Amino acid sequence: MGEKKKLRTKIKALKARLRALQDDKGNPGPQVSPLAPERFPDLPVIKGTRFAVAQAGVRYKGRTDVMLAHLAPGTVMAGTFTRSATRAASVLDAQAKIGADTTKGAAILVNSGNANAFTGVNGLQSVNAICACVAAKLDLPQERVFTSSTGVIGEALPHGRITDALDDLVSGLSENGLTDAARAIMTTDTFAKGACAEVAIGGHMVKIAGIAKGSGMIAPDMATMLVYIFTDAKIARPVLHSLVSKETDRSFNCITVDSDTSTSDMLLIAATGQSDAPEITDAQSDDARAFASALCQVMLDLAHQVVRDGEGATKFIEVVVTGARSDADARKVALAIANSPLVKTAVAGEDPNWGRIVMAVGKSGAEADRDRLSIRFGPHLVAMNGQVAPSYVEEIGASYMRGTDLVIGVDLRLGVGSATVWTCDLTHRYIEINADYRS
Repeated sequence: MGEKKKLRTKIKALKARLRALQDDKGNPGPQVSPLAPERFPDLPVIKGTRFAVAQAGVRYKGRTDVMLAHLAPGTVMAGTFTRSATRAASVLDAQAKIGADTTKGAAILVNSGNANAFTGVNGLQSVNAICACVAAKLDLPQERVFTSSTGVIGEALPHGRITDALDDLVSGLSENGLTDAARAIMTTDTFAKGACAEVAIGGHMVKIAGIAKGSGMIAPDMATMLVYIFTDAKIARPVLHSLVSKETDRSFNCITVDSDTSTSDMLLIAATGQSDAPEITDAQSDDARAFASALCQVMLDLAHQVVRDGEGATKFIEVVVTGARSDADARKVALAIANSPLVKTAVAGEDPNWGRIVMAVGKSGAEADRDRLSIRFGPHLVAMNGQVAPSYVEEIGASYMRGTDLVIGVDLRLGVGSATVWTCDLTHRYIEINADYRS
């Protein structure tokens, strides 16, 4: 049975690599990550939401590059935002608006291809022009319009191309448009990212659906990439904000592709309140905990998809650290491993070089004792008590590294602190993508 399972795993990996070289008709086409899901999920309709996309030509030609979401009156908004000191104008604007009155509707407009970051006063003027135009078209107060931009940094946003597309966007709004929206926000992404969940609250079903974009410049600090989550739950804004912040730390803030934090990272969640379920007003209630569990499921799914679409990635890596003096120390060690170019390139080359993991532990800044820690590759004990494990042979590690989904485990044996982060390998394809990004 074990050999059959290994064979099925190898066949699945080969099929994934074949998909990476084909388009949706099986013809040679753009490279899609070999770690991509088999298909985009069937996202449910969230009452009180409508979506539209357009080809504005902000940077890309022949593809949708703008998404508009229109949210019903009474929608509660919450979010988390990058703590980068060079935040984009759209991030600063959204942060200032996030607590605005909820009696009116709301809108989210996202463009890809241009980040509108490091563009000075022009960047803010672009945001204001877009928000004013959206507000007028949808009869909304301007403080209830949120924008996001993603793409090249340092170039003026041709916002006129976006406002010129608004009539088509407004006329095209549909409750079934979330899947198209997921595709319109992509930049170097090789596949659209979506996730959903349902949860019973007070005998009624609450739906959650989310989309995300992200592939490179991924090492979140407070939020990550661009993420939009929609739910029909009735929930008080302070409760929603608390839950989103908590679940962000357990999901998006636990991933890294290349250790770089974007200027434009933003996560927005919109709760339309149009479910028949009772309102959640207490963050400690059973209903809040049930909702938080479903929300975390969606957020973690999206976060993992971002890693699986890491620029040039061929391996999905889970780093599990236990036995640290504190959770904070465990996180330092986990991120040191996940962000190490030496570890990531070894994994890309399917080289079980556990010495590089020892190196990463030592440089992390966390307390560690060389003669106590142990290292595992999946179920295989590789090193313990400061030396190679007696049962370990190189071929065991090499065989394990040929898989696509890997687990690196480190036990510091100093305390009860633990942390888990997710990352991917580092291949030559990452260099190709980023060397040509602006050209």
